[in-house]
Amino acid sequence: QVQLVASGGGSVHPGGSLRLSCAASGFTYFSRYSMGWYRQVPGKERELVAAILTSDGVTGYEDSVKGRFSISRDNTKKIVYLQMSSLRPEDTAVYYCNALSWINVETMQARIAFDSWGQGTQVTVAS
Repeated sequence: QVQLVASGGGSVHPGGSLRLSCAASGFTYFSRYSMGWYRQVPGKERELVAAILTSDGVTGYEDSVKGRFSISRDNTKKIVYLQMSSLRPEDTAVYYCNALSWINVETMQARIAFDSWGQGTQVTVAS
């Protein structure tokens, strides 16, 4: 059973920082999957904001988070991180991670590998 457990969210002021973690389990060869962080606000579709390819570490970001967010992974621990800095109110969302079966880091188009999102972690940015 695939599990993708996101944690580390919270409430911060604009300009603040948070580090999210996503622990993956229930599937083999974690290191062979590209991984992505998505976010969703009520009434809108889930969007991919950051992705990291397999062992070469190539990353991609949605335009609004470039220069502020940084994705990384620890293949030994099967964890993906999202370091978020200079947070803005528009970053408020529930954040999820998933493995990716396909990703174009130039266009940030991707296909998820598993139809399992977990509970996500809430990030709230407000004064």
